[in-house]
Amino acid sequence: MLAIFRREFRAYFTSPLGYVFLAIYYAFSGLFFWIFSLDVGSTDMSTVFLMMFMVLMIFVPLLTMRLLSDDKKQKTDQLTLTAPVSLFSLVFGKFLSAYVIFAMGVAIMPIYGFIMSTFAKVSWLPIWGNTVGLLLLGGIFVADGLFVSALTENQMIAAIGSFFINLMVLLLDTLVNQIPSGIFRTAFESISIYSRYAEITNGIFSLSSVIFFLSVIGIFLFLTVRVLEKRRWS
Repeated sequence: MLAIFRREFRAYFTSPLGYVFLAIYYAFSGLFFWIFSLDVGSTDMSTVFLMMFMVLMIFVPLLTMRLLSDDKKQKTDQLTLTAPVSLFSLVFGKFLSAYVIFAMGVAIMPIYGFIMSTFAKVSWLPIWGNTVGLLLLGGIFVADGLFVSALTENQMIAAIGSFFINLMVLLLDTLVNQIPSGIFRTAFESISIYSRYAEITNGIFSLSSVIFFLSVIGIFLFLTVRVLEKRRWS
């Protein structure tokens, strides 16, 4: 697994993709931090995090689109699938490589908080809550992107498919609000990702929410393994 992680992680920086993703993240986050915090003299970074949530919905699929689809397109997937390594190690190694790049982007958010703390008193709980929320939600974005990448050899289709799933994560909460009270609304509320994300960003940390996010990530990784397993024996 570590060998796969190192290979995929290096690949992000032997091509422009890793640099481009981090540059986009730092550029947008810096711009939003200036507009919604520094320029208005506010220590509230909630709008900055909200805007970055929307940016990540679009750009995380670009980070994951090549992870498995490129192997299939280059016809090197059979070499990978027949290598003496478990499919879970293969999938998790690729997931971890993309997730570390993502986390490198998110890591700048607390730095903005430290910058503000030199000028005014900062409430750290919402900042850490939003940072943890982005890390957990980003894990889902990376995992579903990896899953879609396993389904096609076309990187653009993989990116669009991943973006569609990310969009459904946001729209599911809107759909729940349109359902009358009852068993169906309760069922949809129980699987609403955005509502749990909103709780964490407000500083409400619960073990059940963390387990929920990790479970969703695990489900997408499991589905990815199943797709590769089917391809291995086809």
